[in-house]
Amino acid sequence: MQSTDLGNKESGKIWHRKPSPATRDGIIVNIIHNTSDYHPKVLRFLNVAFDGSGDSLIAGDHQGNIYVFDLYGNRFNLVQRTAQACTALAFNLRRKSEFLVALADYSIKCFDTVTKELVSWMRGHESSVFSISVHASGKYAITTSSDTAQLWDLDTFQRKRKLNIRQSVGIQKVFFLPLSNTILSCFKDNSIFAWECDTLFCKYQLPAPPESSSILYKVFAVTRDGRILAAGGKSNHLHLWCLEATQLFRIIQMPTKVRAIRHLEFLPDSFDAGSNQVLGVLSQDGIMRFVNIQTCKLLFEIGSLDEGISSSVISPHGRYIASIMENGSLNIYSVQALTQEINKPPPPLVKVIEDIPKNKLSSVDLKMKVTSGRVQQPAKSRESKIQTRILKQDLTGNFESKENELSDGLNKKRLQILLKGYGEYPTKYRMFIWRSLLQLPENHTAFSSLIDKGTHVAFLNLQKKYPIKSRKLLRVLQRTLSALAHWSVIFSDTPYLPLLAFPFVKLFQNNQLICFEVVATLIINWCQHWFEYFPNPPINILSMIENVLAFHDKELLQHFIDHDVTSQLYAWPLLETVFSEVLTREEWLKLFDNVFSNHPSFLLMTVVAYNVCSRAPLLNCNLKNDFQTVEDMQAEVDQQRVEDEAWYQKQELLHKAEETRRAMLLQEEEKMIQQRQRLAAVKRELKIKEIHLQDAARRRFLKLQQDQREMELRRLDDEIGRKVHMRDQEIATTAKDLEMRQLELELQKRLYEKNLARNQEAVAKEMREDADVYRRKVDLEEHMFHKLIETDQTQIQRTQKWKEAEEKEFYLRSEKKTAALSDASRKQFLNREISAAVEHAENPCNKEAPRFQNEQVASSCLPRTSQLNDISEMDPSAHISVNRRTIEWDTTGQDLIKKVRNLRQRLTAQARNRCQTPGLLAT
Repeated sequence: MQSTDLGNKESGKIWHRKPSPATRDGIIVNIIHNTSDYHPKVLRFLNVAFDGSGDSLIAGDHQGNIYVFDLYGNRFNLVQRTAQACTALAFNLRRKSEFLVALADYSIKCFDTVTKELVSWMRGHESSVFSISVHASGKYAITTSSDTAQLWDLDTFQRKRKLNIRQSVGIQKVFFLPLSNTILSCFKDNSIFAWECDTLFCKYQLPAPPESSSILYKVFAVTRDGRILAAGGKSNHLHLWCLEATQLFRIIQMPTKVRAIRHLEFLPDSFDAGSNQVLGVLSQDGIMRFVNIQTCKLLFEIGSLDEGISSSVISPHGRYIASIMENGSLNIYSVQALTQEINKPPPPLVKVIEDIPKNKLSSVDLKMKVTSGRVQQPAKSRESKIQTRILKQDLTGNFESKENELSDGLNKKRLQILLKGYGEYPTKYRMFIWRSLLQLPENHTAFSSLIDKGTHVAFLNLQKKYPIKSRKLLRVLQRTLSALAHWSVIFSDTPYLPLLAFPFVKLFQNNQLICFEVVATLIINWCQHWFEYFPNPPINILSMIENVLAFHDKELLQHFIDHDVTSQLYAWPLLETVFSEVLTREEWLKLFDNVFSNHPSFLLMTVVAYNVCSRAPLLNCNLKNDFQTVEDMQAEVDQQRVEDEAWYQKQELLHKAEETRRAMLLQEEEKMIQQRQRLAAVKRELKIKEIHLQDAARRRFLKLQQDQREMELRRLDDEIGRKVHMRDQEIATTAKDLEMRQLELELQKRLYEKNLARNQEAVAKEMREDADVYRRKVDLEEHMFHKLIETDQTQIQRTQKWKEAEEKEFYLRSEKKTAALSDASRKQFLNREISAAVEHAENPCNKEAPRFQNEQVASSCLPRTSQLNDISEMDPSAHISVNRRTIEWDTTGQDLIKKVRNLRQRLTAQARNRCQTPGLLAT
């Protein structure tokens, strides 16, 4: 088993060596996604979906990274980063490069894998989308969530319809039936309805399952033909419903270890015409078991208990199974490897031993057709034909019966009678009859081994030589031609092989195995002698055609010879294109109904017959080029004839259809009348129910309004109580704040009063001290004055006479000296008081300044004893006059002190007005 880690790569190879899945597990490759960041982690895949071809798939992880894996081209590419987890994917749209992704934000986006651009963005869901179903035409899509399902037009990306349900009834799944115009809706109450897509008319409803095996349906699956519905749930029972008969026709019981079913999906088969027989059942143990719903046998299983499966998707052609494992990785399984033991063909029942003829057979003559249960003899020479005739004479009855008896209970003689009577086989059973006539082996293993060899180098540039609009048709043609070239090398150099195979490829493009085997059988049985002159045209075959034409129409052959027209011109182009370029589709199918039902020489006779039927225009051609023009004209004439016949037939059919429709309209009108009567009764009942429902809804609405009003009143009461409580809390908080503020103010007031009392006491103390000092000084001065007076009186008499002259002179000098000293002292005192007053006015909060200034004033007002002593020492007679001047000076100083105090009081009053704090008022 190969394992591939995507890592941080945006593109690369899925596997690096050719995968060889084992029969045991069938795993082609295991894909994981690990990040290479600092902390590595595993990114889990969540959803996966195949495209319409089945060779490419798309997967998304839980981080929104979406990858496209091309299993045919062995490439992967990162096509989108959605940055959110995807919940559902769809890759089978009409435009092959576009895909739908449902995201975790409930939106659906459409992206292009080639341009990697956003095509459209669809919104409308209110919950996660878990399912996306696309119509077979790719025009419509249904997205399903748990509460609704919505129908989208993918051409305009507009929502067309929306399925509304009751809240009590959830949706399990809503999806389109394959290859039909029917929508199936499955609900959680086990009810299943079928709707017409265009009109959304309910076509039918499935009845309830029996009570003995009643389960709640969780998962569903439908066969490709849309006839059988499989349903399962939390049980080991599977219910199989026939949708045409709308009834349960089978109940399958899974093994006892299966307790619940998580996913169901039918395995497509190329040969069952859509009536799938193999059903994949994913159970709770992570193992997906594939059972045959007819034989109820377990065929194979994938997954294990250690490596369980979370979900699985099967490709449309049934070759691959993509499973998301429980560990988040992605496994790709090969169905061919898983079914190799089952599809192994049984050994042949008949073994034929033949003698070697005398003439040596060529390699082409030794080629044999591989069939199941029947051995085809190689082409024989003339001598061997003689021997065969002898054998026929001996074994006539047995050999003819064996030749006429075909598989599946058909008889060749009866088919030829049917073909002769109607001219063609029924369209519905044509492919089945062809497969029986050709006895195709349907060898899956051999065809797969040829396909696995890849595209042959000879057909790598096939599209340049044969530009086909349909890419799918070109791819199928390329695969078929490559398989033929790998089967036999000569086909790689056969130039007309694409022309020979193209009509069969176009007819069987949905079943490549049948296409390959039909072309191979045609070449072996009808074209076996075409390669004897390879690479030239088969001259031997063309000579046979010319001989037959000479026998039936010599004139036409002579006309060809006269104008140098050989059989390579009038016969070989018809053979190498097997009439596909000169016949319409219906004519070509009728022709090969007869070719496959008759001898191989019938094809040569057809070429001769075509020329004979066209003899009239051919005889009118005189140039070689005209014969090539006449082929086109004949084709146009035939086409016109066919169109005319089709038109007349269509007119007849229209006339018959009109009559039928008229009769049907009459019947429908009668039915409509009866239905209208029933509808009227139903309408009356519905009206009554509607009235009751409206009344109940009205009562519920009134009760709801009343409940809402009561709730509103309770809310308002709660709001009012809450606001009152908040207001009370705010008031209490404010009151506490005010109390605290009042206490602070009281404390501050007491502090201010205490400071004021202390300041007033200090000022009164200072004033008392100043008054005491001044009083002591006055007493001292009075005492000294009285003492001086007494002294002067005693001395005056002694010195009055002889010192009058000196006294006058000394008095004058003393007066001048005392005046000068008094003036200087007064100026000095005034300057100090003015500066102190200015300073006090600028800084009124200073408490200590007045006391110092008062002391200076008091000290300056005292008489200087040193000066008095000096004066007394100089002349005793001068004491009186000096003392008198001193007293006069003291009186003048007291007046000056009063003036200074008054000035100080005024400045202090102005300073009080400027101060804002109560503490400064005391100063």
